[in-house]
Amino acid sequence: LPVITLKTEEEIELIARACEIVADVLGGIAERVRPGVSTADLDRWAEERIRSHEGASPAFKGLYGFPATL
Repeated sequence: LPVITLKTEEEIELIARACEIVADVLGGIAERVRPGVSTADLDRWAEERIRSHEGASPAFKGLYGFPATL
């Protein structure tokens, strides 16, 4: 049976902050996608943008060998 884990106020605030960062990055990527822009360029921009937020880093880069931010 599934177990429901209640989140603390601090966990909820951290989730909200993560969502704000994701929204910022996805919005920026949407503005940059066009013919001639490589996924490598978008990936570099996304990582820089994520790291511009204090304490933030790409969640999956390097996890199980995943090579990129996007």
